[in-house]
Order: sequence, then structure tokens, then C-alpha cells
Amino acid sequence: MKLDAFDYHLPPGRIAARPAEPQESARLLMLAREAASRHLHIADLPDLIAPGDLLILNDTRVIPARAYGRKASGGRVEFLLERLLDCERALCHLRSSRSPRIGTELVMEGGARLEVVGREGALFELRLLASTSPGGLLDWLKAHGHMPLPTYIERPDDDQDRRDYQTVFARCDGAVAAPTAGLHLTETLLERLRAKGVSTAFVTLHVGAGTFQPVRSETIEAHEMHREWTEVPETTVKAVAEARRRGGRVIAIGTTAVRAIETAARAHPERAARGEIGPFVGDTQLFLYPGKRLHVIDAMLTNFHLPRSTLLMLVSAFAGYERVLAAYQEAITRGYRFYSFGDAMFIEANPARDHRATGS
Repeated sequence: MKLDAFDYHLPPGRIAARPAEPQESARLLMLAREAASRHLHIADLPDLIAPGDLLILNDTRVIPARAYGRKASGGRVEFLLERLLDCERALCHLRSSRSPRIGTELVMEGGARLEVVGREGALFELRLLASTSPGGLLDWLKAHGHMPLPTYIERPDDDQDRRDYQTVFARCDGAVAAPTAGLHLTETLLERLRAKGVSTAFVTLHVGAGTFQPVRSETIEAHEMHREWTEVPETTVKAVAEARRRGGRVIAIGTTAVRAIETAARAHPERAARGEIGPFVGDTQLFLYPGKRLHVIDAMLTNFHLPRSTLLMLVSAFAGYERVLAAYQEAITRGYRFYSFGDAMFIEANPARDHRATGS
């Protein structure tokens, strides 16, 4: 497929700079399997989920991963973490007037001193030389870093973002972007779902800055997906199997939960044929786009994604290209708010295809 097929025009002023207040007032476009779309609110989500269904939540926690400083020579530099390698080393993106060379020393906010020790493609490997934070790079970032808001949110981060750009169930430090569908789930909403008999299970996928990188190839098949660290534990494997036995649906909260579960399915194809998964720990580069089958997920909650993005392609693989692009145009016409802090869709799988069939 051509990349241009995933383009659309978003009118000015439609990118949400803050979450809806109250959160459950965010709008929700329901895209059902065999019915016309419905226009609801996040508060209505429990009405769309049945007793016995299973929600898959990504419990990654966003690190304040952006920091500013200077080279020892004086030039300004912006640091954006991609991945912690250990307590003193990290892979990151660096922006400066000139690309730093190996051996360059950086003096950062809070007095931390970092050294460029290597390169891995577009990423720089940095080592912590000194810091006033005793716990290494992670503690330094928690004390002095900035929440890594996407660049399309055209304002500086503030203290409110430390709450708003984090899910209420986040517990594993490692993400540099939020799994944004999960931002809609409040403690109150989760309690309503539990009271209804809806189960939850967790995956961890540390969302990297690569999630915002544009697709540069003319055809989407030629795109090389970025790597993200993922864990699907045995408890979640059992929860999916139990949901299948009781006839419940497996519902992903966000595209990252989809990628984690479908990665675990592909690692165990004999289980995937039954709509189940096995455990998985490691990097995933799974790229889902129209023509790629989904084995496990029956429905998903997701935000509205950028044009020409791999996230829009994933949603189109799940629900059907024409169906999704038509829903996006309907949301634009009706004034929905887009992207990380915006409104959401609840989507049931494409009725034209058995997404649990075996295949690539």
C-alpha cells in the first residue's frame, strides 16, 4: 500500500493540548462490527464491555525523559531518552547545532554530567559521569527531567503533565511516550468495570520515541519498525486462556497492548491458532498494517492517530482500512479532539475477516 493512502486533513485547532475535564467527558466513537457508528462518551465505556470480557492494560510508566543542557564547549543540547541500558548508561536522541562526537561531555539540568560514548544508528549512547541524584540516570531524570510531550502539543510541559500524561495503573518505569488510550481510564471507571465482572490483565511495552517517527518509505511494506521492549507474563497468558474458555472477549486498551499481545501470539503460533498466547520477554518490531492478521484481540480502545503513522496503519489492519478512514472523517466532521490528550474510539474487529485465523 502507498503511504499516501493513510493521509487525511485535520483542521487547525483540533489537537487537544490538555485532557478533557472531567476525564470521563471525553467523546467516544463506537465502531461496531455490523452497525452504524455511535457517538458516546468515555463514561459510557462500561456499557460496551460485557461481564467475562478481559481488558489488556499496558502498565509502563512514563519517565520525565526530556532534559536540556550544554556541551562542555558551550553549545546547547536537548536530550530525549530512548532506552535505559543500566543505571549509568542510556540510548538517547540528541539535538544540537552540531552532532556531538564520541567523547563529548554534556552538562545537563540539575548538574548532571554525561559523556557520549557511542552511536547506534541515529541514537547516541551516553554514560553518566556525575550527578547529585544517588540513583543514577533514572533518579536524575525524575528529579530534573521534563515530561516528553509530543511535539504537536505546542506548549512547554508543566507539573500538571506529570499526572495527566500517566495512566493510573502505571507501575514499570521505561516509557518515553504514554500509552494514551489508557489515559482515559480513571479509578472510578475501572471500579465500575470490575463491579460488572470485567477482568484485567497487564502487559508491559515501553513506548519509545520511535512511535512518533514518520514513515519515510513510499510503500508501507518497506518501512522498518522501531524496537520496543515488551513483556507478556504468564499471568496474562492464563487470563487470555480463561477469557477464551468462558466466551469472553479480549479487549486491548491501546495500540501498545495490541502489539504486545499479538507479539506474544506470533511467538507461539500453535496457541495463536486458538486465539491464545504464550509468554514473551524481549524486543518487538511487530508492524501491523492492512493485510496483516490479528490473532487474539477482539476489540480495542484507541485514540485518534496522526496521518501516515504506523498507529493508524495498525488500527486499519484491525478494523479495515476503508472503515477506519471513514470513521476518522466522521470524527473530524463532528468536531472530535485528536491525538494524545484527545477523544477515543472503541472498535470491534473487522467483520469481513476472522482476525484469529493463522497467518503472518
